[in-house]
Amino acid sequence: MIQDIFTIIWKELKEIIQLRGKIKGGLTGILIFACVFGILMPLQAGKEWVTEPIVLLPWAWLPFILCSGIVADCFAGEKERHSLETLLASRLSDTAILFGKLFSTILYGWGLTLICSFLGLITVNIAYGKEGVLFYPTNILVGLVLVTFLVATLASSLGVLVSMKAKTVRQAQQIFSISFIVLFIPLFGIQYLPDSWKIAMRDMFVAADWQSIAIWALLGLALIDAILIMIGAAQFKRKQLITE
Repeated sequence: MIQDIFTIIWKELKEIIQLRGKIKGGLTGILIFACVFGILMPLQAGKEWVTEPIVLLPWAWLPFILCSGIVADCFAGEKERHSLETLLASRLSDTAILFGKLFSTILYGWGLTLICSFLGLITVNIAYGKEGVLFYPTNILVGLVLVTFLVATLASSLGVLVSMKAKTVRQAQQIFSISFIVLFIPLFGIQYLPDSWKIAMRDMFVAADWQSIAIWALLGLALIDAILIMIGAAQFKRKQLITE
């Protein structure tokens, strides 16, 4: 079982990096993300890119963006290329196929995010580390690793569910985009709240116990990820995917 999962992961990662046969495009996309999040943004932010907890916000967005850009293809793309039937007709189990595709997307989004964070650390030290080596404080480092992993899992598990039901990659991307908007409507709607509400929220933000909030947020995110993965495992039906 484990070997079969690694087989799928290896197959998917090669296709992801090559953009399903377009090696130049795949590597170009990776280099763009590395330059923006590993060089340009750290240079603009300065030492705060390493020392301030606020740095977790852009890192939390990056794996979601990376995973959402490729996960729609995992099943819907196979349908379009008429290669899904061959995959499902193989000796590989349903579990190996599902979790192989899921983990490959998570590893891509999470791994590239960690690479960019390490590159950003090097950039900040080269540009601003004249007084000594700069490194992420322990709480920020732990938060960075956990948040990016859980967000990558959220995007991947949600995207796999959508891709299983969609008939085309474009349809999967549209559904996933709508889901993304629904999830983040509260953030987008803050700007339209009355000023008195914004002031009250700001005061709560300043006085909040962020360590406790972060722990509960991570636990909640982990629970959502687990639920989405269980739903995906329950809905993955080999025969149904073939007939669709």
